[in-house]
Formats: sequence, structure tokens, C-alpha cells
Amino acid sequence: MAFAHDTEVTMIAAVELVNSAEPPDTLTEITQLDEFFVKHFYTGAHSGDAAELAAVRALRMPLRRMLTSDRDTTAQLVNETLATYQAMPQLVRHGGFDYHIHAVSAEAPLPVRIAVETAMALIDLIRSDELSRLSICADSTCSGIVFDLSRNRSRRYCSTVCGNRNAVAAYRARKK
Repeated sequence: MAFAHDTEVTMIAAVELVNSAEPPDTLTEITQLDEFFVKHFYTGAHSGDAAELAAVRALRMPLRRMLTSDRDTTAQLVNETLATYQAMPQLVRHGGFDYHIHAVSAEAPLPVRIAVETAMALIDLIRSDELSRLSICADSTCSGIVFDLSRNRSRRYCSTVCGNRNAVAAYRARKK
């Protein structure tokens, strides 16, 4: 399934944000938030202060719930998020990207834009019945989220760290 570019970029960012809460926490400093902002092509307001960092960190659990719930609950959470922030979808072009959807203004606080953009991306997954592309990491010591964009839906681990750890464990078990 090929999703629109903004859907993929937003889902990858949301999963990375949620997974940043996994030990070790990788979103504890403003510089890490700045890197996240740039890496995931966010535009618009970005104060880069401790309050913004705290607000983005506070999004991790609500987004986790949105990304890991069943289809009906996710749809409800998406609708609640869009209503809370009075989202009004608009087509925009910026930064070398062709038309894509933004549902709040560029001046909206970064945490609001992250929440609304994630909700908008989840609309695509719900409508195409593709929420199964979101799962929990197969590593028994990890609860990270996996966003599987592979054709054969074979991605099982949230990161190469988890995949390598399990590959080594399987290898050692075979050698015993």
C-alpha cells in the first residue's frame, strides 16, 4: 500500500516520538527536539524552549494510545483530537513539497501541529483499513511501536537494535 508522502512522513515522526519514551529516553533536551523538528520536516512555529519540550513529551502517551488502539477507538481519538484543536484541513505547498494537507495554521504550537498531523495521517490508515501496519515490537523487552511500510508486512522490530538483539539471541540458542 502506498500512502501519500505526508502520511508516511507524519506516521514515521509520530512513531519516533512515541518510541522516544522507551528506555533510554531520547527526548530530554531542547537540542533533541530541534533535531526532531528538522528531521521530520516540521515547519512553522517552534519556540525551542523548555515549555515546548515538555508539551511535546506530554504528547507521547496520548499518541501511543492513538497508534495502538483498535480501529473504532482510534477513529474516536482522531475525531476528538481534530475537534479539540478545531482542525480545518487545507492544501498547502512549502519547502519543496507539493500540495499536502495541513489542518492547523503554521503558527499553531508545535505540539498541536504534531497531534493534528498525526490524527490526519491516521485518517488515511483507518480509511484504507491499514492500521495493521502499526504494531508493537516483537522484542519481548521492548514496547516500541513499529510502522511497517514493507510490501510483505515483514517488519517485526522497532529498530535495528531490537532486531539485532533478537538475531544474536536466536543464533546463540541454535549453537547450544
